[in-house]
Amino acid sequence: MRTYEVVYIFHPALDDDGVQARLERFHGLLTGAEGSEITAVDDWGIRQLAYAIADQSQGRYVVAQFLAEAEALPEFERILKLDDELLRYLLVLSEGEPTSGMSILAEVHESAGKRDDDDDDDDEEEEDDDEYGSHDGSPPEFSGGRGKRRRVEGPRIELLNFKDVSTLSRFITEQGKILPKRTTKVTARFQRDLGVAVKRARFLALLPYVQNHER
Repeated sequence: MRTYEVVYIFHPALDDDGVQARLERFHGLLTGAEGSEITAVDDWGIRQLAYAIADQSQGRYVVAQFLAEAEALPEFERILKLDDELLRYLLVLSEGEPTSGMSILAEVHESAGKRDDDDDDDDEEEEDDDEYGSHDGSPPEFSGGRGKRRRVEGPRIELLNFKDVSTLSRFITEQGKILPKRTTKVTARFQRDLGVAVKRARFLALLPYVQNHER
């Protein structure tokens, strides 16, 4: 038994009763085995899509988390693919992300000091910056011209949520590309998690593939 998360994007014209009827039908396929259950359902309502899906510029997002055996998933996904009112869905293993579009942040301690790494000419400071980056998932902020940077103040990211558009957008250039690790100074693991999260957000039309998508 494992924990999964599914994000549905329903047709915006579907009413509340239609959405609820589909959720009951979909989730009924998952709760047959002993111990399986729907643990959370979060209806985001109708949102603007980052790009059109099936000629629709809006979609109704619903996020659900559930405990189920892997054997129940093929039939579950088969039924999802047959529903014409479901514009798109994404089914993933849950790593503890909230159903909302928020990441999990570390607690801020009053004793934590502030750092300013604007001086790139100091090799010792550069080394300290890399060491700090070995455990900090906070996004960077650029200032002062080429080669100048300082970290965004605030708690580091404990768990990056692929639905957290606000945070993900801070790691993407104006051309829609993911900033490289040599620029952001985050850990290799965080950079890998970032790549996965951005790909998922793009698939769900939470983020555009390129910045000039028509809405």
